[in-house]
Amino acid sequence: MALLLGCDFSSAPTARKPIVVAIGATDGPRVVLHRLEPFASLQAWSDWLAATPAWVGGFDLPFGLPRELVAQLGWPLAWPALMAHYASLSRAEIRETFAAFCAARPVGGKFAHRAADGPARASPSMKWVNPPVAFMLHAGVPRLIAAGAAFPGLHMPPGAPSKKIALEAYPGLLAREMIGRRSYKSDDRRKQTAERLAARVDLVAALEAGATRLGLALALNADQRRHLIEDASGDRVDAVLCLVQAAWAAARADSPGAGYGLPAAIDPLEGWIVTA
Repeated sequence: MALLLGCDFSSAPTARKPIVVAIGATDGPRVVLHRLEPFASLQAWSDWLAATPAWVGGFDLPFGLPRELVAQLGWPLAWPALMAHYASLSRAEIRETFAAFCAARPVGGKFAHRAADGPARASPSMKWVNPPVAFMLHAGVPRLIAAGAAFPGLHMPPGAPSKKIALEAYPGLLAREMIGRRSYKSDDRRKQTAERLAARVDLVAALEAGATRLGLALALNADQRRHLIEDASGDRVDAVLCLVQAAWAAARADSPGAGYGLPAAIDPLEGWIVTA
């Protein structure tokens, strides 16, 4: 059986702020966390994904750009060609292009949005700061393609069906179901408060209780629970939230349309956020 993965992604990982992958499996209505793997470089992460033969993963990074943006820029309107073009650009070129697009638009409508952004309450995938999701797409998706991943609703690699399934996840979507809009994380040490710690305690407890519409309970041991709660950055919790979303999707691999619980009518350029 394929591994289940949940990935809290960074476009510029370091030893202090690594990419975190939660690895687990389902056991009936439970998602069992096996371990958390940190990756201090993009190369180490992509090498591991390429070497791991079968997985269904939820990745906290956008897989597509808004169709409105792509069409106005005159970029390719087929996803594989668009991703190849996007990967060929530097981050500086992306920033300049997107900033010029926004500058020409009215206040309150600077960014273009994907259809999934509204239901998920996600940042627009063209945003290059706070958070820099445009750069996350630029760093992550080409490496997932190189690892041989299939992207339901967007792209299936040629040849035999891939045993690596990449799904766009969003931990904030699931976290809000359990603790509302309470903040549970910060990379700024000055903002790593008792209130955010309390929110993580409640969030982890709700995950273990299965207190979401996904109908899945997270199974942890005492050390795992402590590590999730003590990580004030929230990266470990976010990886686990993505893992639960991946588990929900994997159970619906044969659902109508693109499968994996995705809507039947997905824009094949923009993609969709699983569970949204």
